[in-house]
Amino acid sequence: MTEIAANNFIRTIIDEDLKTGKHTAIITRFPPEPNGYLHIGHAKAICLNFSLAKEFNGQCNLRFDDTNPEKETDEYARSIEEGIKWLGFTWSGEVKHASDYFNKLYQFAEYFIEQGLAYVCDLSLEQMRMQRGDFTTSGTNSPYRDPHHEYYRSIEQNLLLFRSMKNGEFADGSKTLRLKIDMSSPNMNLRDPVIYRIKRVHHIRTGDKWCIYPMYDYTHCISDALEGITHSCCTLEFEDHRPLYDWILSHLLKARLVPCHPRQIEFSRLELQYTVTSKRKLNQLVEMGVVDGWDDPRMPTLLGMRRRGYSAEGLRLFIERTGVSKSPNNVDFTLLETSIREHLETVAPRIMAVLNPLKVVLTNYNDGVTVSREAAFHPQNAELGSRICTISKNIYIEADDFQEVPEEGFQRLRPGGEIRLRHSYVIKCDEVVKGLDGKIIQLNCSIDHNTLGKNPEGRKVKGVIHWVSQELAFTAEVRLYEQLFTEDKVDGQDFTRFLNPDSLQIVTGYIEPSGKDFLPDETNISQFCTIQFERLGYFVPDFTGVDINTKSTKVIFNKTIGLKDTWKK
Repeated sequence: MTEIAANNFIRTIIDEDLKTGKHTAIITRFPPEPNGYLHIGHAKAICLNFSLAKEFNGQCNLRFDDTNPEKETDEYARSIEEGIKWLGFTWSGEVKHASDYFNKLYQFAEYFIEQGLAYVCDLSLEQMRMQRGDFTTSGTNSPYRDPHHEYYRSIEQNLLLFRSMKNGEFADGSKTLRLKIDMSSPNMNLRDPVIYRIKRVHHIRTGDKWCIYPMYDYTHCISDALEGITHSCCTLEFEDHRPLYDWILSHLLKARLVPCHPRQIEFSRLELQYTVTSKRKLNQLVEMGVVDGWDDPRMPTLLGMRRRGYSAEGLRLFIERTGVSKSPNNVDFTLLETSIREHLETVAPRIMAVLNPLKVVLTNYNDGVTVSREAAFHPQNAELGSRICTISKNIYIEADDFQEVPEEGFQRLRPGGEIRLRHSYVIKCDEVVKGLDGKIIQLNCSIDHNTLGKNPEGRKVKGVIHWVSQELAFTAEVRLYEQLFTEDKVDGQDFTRFLNPDSLQIVTGYIEPSGKDFLPDETNISQFCTIQFERLGYFVPDFTGVDINTKSTKVIFNKTIGLKDTWKK
């Protein structure tokens, strides 16, 4: 398996910590919130944390940050677990949840109150925002923490009020619990952050037991410490949160309430050109009907990329190549395509399909003379086996493979010219048949029966084109996907102005009979693989075409990627 852990600054830190004896083993974690589907940015975090653990024979925990029950569902949680497994990773032990620590988190909050380090505040969010100040102006102490103010509350009063909050005696949003740190700190995260709020929402695991829920910054660091995490890797937007992470843990560690103080390490998040990863923007695309759900093959979600036919191995290769650093990581989309293509090149079976058909009649086809030929599914992978490419009197070729008036350098079929049919004979175009409108509707061609598996005598035929039997080919709906946006950087609120109107085109494809071997079975729609349509690109059967209730199957292929990097030209 590709290792993202190699050659990055986080690996160097861990290596040094093990050499010096600071740690004898490492524990990392992946802590998603179950409020959405994983996207390519999450894939980087997954590969980093799980690969580091594997590299150093440590462990990696999966912990759901389920502290915001309004938006969290079991469906999201299951999808996240499936996504991690699909990428090729397994977490250590049982799945963990921030809610596993709700009792501890509450006890620690009471500890902070008892130490005079937390207080109950009645200010609204807007009032707190106004009193918080900005980067040039210090904040103003809440009247509920200021000993010179009439609203000041003692430790005993704060403790009673917090317990009343827990018991549901106050309205939602009417009170919060805030840490008492420093309202003049240059770090805005230390200006008395809220660590608990009142919110009567049903929780997917704890039900209605709690009506107060802890905030992420408070929960995350404590969860890390309780699990013995050694290196807590997160993206750069949490760098300014690290002083709060350390402040909370230093107090709890000093009181021996947590077993350790994990080290938070930040790295740059993965930003991919021609893509958005903001949950808000992705959700907007879904709600606007721009895409067909979160698993639309144009979406940068793991569901979408999997449905598009991207391989987990190719995706891991891409993430390895993006590297791990603190520098901005706006990655060229071609790097993703190249990585996916490199892996598929070695494993994808190859068959023939025609997407823009032009009928060819083989005028001297003879059942007793004209024969079909066996061809491997992959020229370098014998394990994939072979099939018979059955030829018939009427075949389809790609319309682009014929030019009546050839342009310079054109080396495919032309009037009076010859071409090799892939895995079959050399044919010659003898006649071009047109309809009443002057458009070409058919080519009449003759077979050189002495060219099956060998070159013609006395002449050289340069081109090779693919084809399918008109009688034997099966039809499928082929969805040709391109990039969802026309610009490499999709910035601003009005990002939809960059939408690509040609991101999806649907055509009817004609596919050689052996292609049916790679269709998903109606009893197990998860069994599918990406295949190569020779000379056209990589395509994957779309498992959404299977109707489990009616047992009917609509054959659909999604374009995964072209054979060459031509999409933006």
